[in-house]
Amino acid sequence: MKSFTDIFIRRPVLAIVVNLVILIAGFQAIRSLNVRQYPRSDNAAVTVTTAYVGASADLVRGFITTPLERTIAAADGIDYIESSSKLGLSTITIRLKLNYDPNKALAEISSKVDQVRNDLKTATTKTSYGSISRTWVATTS
Repeated sequence: MKSFTDIFIRRPVLAIVVNLVILIAGFQAIRSLNVRQYPRSDNAAVTVTTAYVGASADLVRGFITTPLERTIAAADGIDYIESSSKLGLSTITIRLKLNYDPNKALAEISSKVDQVRNDLKTATTKTSYGSISRTWVATTS
């Protein structure tokens, strides 16, 4: 009883030629694939930085970062929030959901921060907002 593989065992050159034909056909198939469109994928982030001159990191976290995080978390379109508190400085980075309108999110986040600004310690100086970053994702099909 002969099997299909016995042909290639007896004729190794035939096995190599068949492998090369498959490889060349694969390369031709890859080259002939068309990319019809590059989808736009907005993966934006907003950074809120607040200064509290002369305060320790624990004080900044307790009186600035935590109240801001709680207020900002109520905004729509937020995927997750990262924060850090250093000597006299609070930095909160808000990552938005994929393809959520970043301008709408920035307006909502700034209004939420303005709501809680009066409740923050009086020694805080101005709150600044970082830029919105966008990415483009290329996919092939």
